[in-house]
Amino acid sequence: MADGMPWTTVWAWWLGPAPAWVWLLVPPLALSIDRAWGEPPARWHPVVWMGAALGWWGTRIAPATPTGPDVRRAVAGALAWCSLALPVVVAAWGLQALLAQLPAWCAVPLLALLLKPLLAWRMLRDEVAAVEQALAGSLTAGRERLAWLVSRDTCALQPHEVREAAVETLAENLNDSVVAPLFWFALLGLPGAALYRLANTADAMWGYPGMRSGRYWQWAGKWAARADDVLSWVPARITAVLLWAGGGGRTRCSWATLRTEARRTPSPNSGWPMAAMALRLGVRLGKPGAYVLNPRGAEVRAAQVPQALHHAGHAVGGALAVVALLQGGQLWLR
Repeated sequence: MADGMPWTTVWAWWLGPAPAWVWLLVPPLALSIDRAWGEPPARWHPVVWMGAALGWWGTRIAPATPTGPDVRRAVAGALAWCSLALPVVVAAWGLQALLAQLPAWCAVPLLALLLKPLLAWRMLRDEVAAVEQALAGSLTAGRERLAWLVSRDTCALQPHEVREAAVETLAENLNDSVVAPLFWFALLGLPGAALYRLANTADAMWGYPGMRSGRYWQWAGKWAARADDVLSWVPARITAVLLWAGGGGRTRCSWATLRTEARRTPSPNSGWPMAAMALRLGVRLGKPGAYVLNPRGAEVRAAQVPQALHHAGHAVGGALAVVALLQGGQLWLR
């Protein structure tokens, strides 16, 4: 920016007057809070509030019956998304600016408490483990527990397919619920993490190419789907690298192999962490009628679900290191 303020000055203004090292401490403390206490009650959970607002808007922008090409619905969906994104970013920035005025010993824990609901590592880990625990009891119990996590029909899934879906959910949501919010916090502070969680929640509720919950989203949900694609692009590949780079010996594959497998899914992003996990475990992952990742891999066995959780846990630690590097680089420039 030759004639205006350099971006580092704008970034410093955006974060506020808190000491630079404060921002390095917030992500690990937020994950520590997540590990100790998990999710806050629904009535205090900002992602629950986002979901409620998205649900209210959804009944007004998406028709109850399929339609042909509908630019009006697409524009309405984009405007609704933006009308929710603006207050989310403004509220998050206002809280951040207020807390940045406080002494560091007070600002760090309060910022971590605000960041924590935008992360969900403990809940993800526990829910995936619960699927395997239920499956150990009976196939019916495993299917029922999996239905809490995925939108696909679980009634006819076999044991290895239940495990496949659980491991896929773990890999995909490792990005959506942990790495991506941390990435955007590292770049834009609390508003960045909050905006990402809104975008990801909107994609989960609106970003469908057909009917969902009695509404037709082919056009009304286009903006939500594309916004999530854009905001998840870099974090999804970081997540894949964190999972892929830890492999060794026979589990190690080339980057070209990972890229080829990742492109098998319709999504430009979710295939990356899922393919990395499939290759790391040496297993086949897939969604019936949609895609198959690492088709030469073995079926997922009971012992490999804990292994997947172990690898994901290491990736979370790696994500903290990446975030620290990003923040450290920006703070040095600041």
